[in-house]
Amino acid sequence: MLKQMNTKVYYDGLCRLCSREIDHYRRQEGAESLLFIDITAANFDAVREGLDSYRVHRVMHVRTADGRLKTGVDGFIEIWKHLPRYHWAARASQNGLLKALLDLSYRVFVRIRPLLPRKKNPCGDSPYCNTQHP
Repeated sequence: MLKQMNTKVYYDGLCRLCSREIDHYRRQEGAESLLFIDITAANFDAVREGLDSYRVHRVMHVRTADGRLKTGVDGFIEIWKHLPRYHWAARASQNGLLKALLDLSYRVFVRIRPLLPRKKNPCGDSPYCNTQHP
């Protein structure tokens, strides 16, 4: 019997806001189909996951159970599809105008996120814990 692969949600565990949102999603019905992976954990290896080690620290990444990679707002939409409480958001984001607004808002967030308060950095000197390009 084959075990079904979960959808993987890669998140920045040092980002306070990001961690709070992920903690919220974890508590939702349907979250058992999602595997939440902290990209700042000592054992995380972006290359082993098939991800660009710089880009994964800049933009939200989600790998679907069938292996497709979704980033940014598309990643959040994928999460929402798994959580019954957020199905309405996944459906609403199919509206072209709303999707464009969400994409624009996320691009702004990506630019200001490095300025947001972060948790203490357990990564030491790792270049991948910083969202600024080396």
